[in-house]
Amino acid sequence: MGKRTAIYLIVLTQGFEKFESSRQLISYFGLNPIIRESGSSVRGKSRISKTGDNQVRKLLFMCAFTACEHNKACREIYQRLTAKGKSKKLALIAVANKLLKQSLAIAKSGLYYDENYRSVNVNLG
Repeated sequence: MGKRTAIYLIVLTQGFEKFESSRQLISYFGLNPIIRESGSSVRGKSRISKTGDNQVRKLLFMCAFTACEHNKACREIYQRLTAKGKSKKLALIAVANKLLKQSLAIAKSGLYYDENYRSVNVNLG
């Protein structure tokens, strides 16, 4: 992610203090999926909500191209989705979401970015 985008994110999110979860952050910038349907028979394509700052969305989308080349986790997501037959644009939106999740995790933990880090998911059920 570029310095300009990182600074923009820090300023707009007040140092990521406004958010407890990545879902809140993704929704804030309008990258969350929204399903359009009317009744039980009319179903439209799911799209992103576009409720947030369109400038940040554009920057994140552009950063997603570079992340697919240089960020291991983002490259894996992109390749997995395109291999399943999903559109390249959908895969890039997923990469942009991953960039937001990584940014929030780095800001909240205070740790440096580690390409090989894997979170430990605890199964409580």
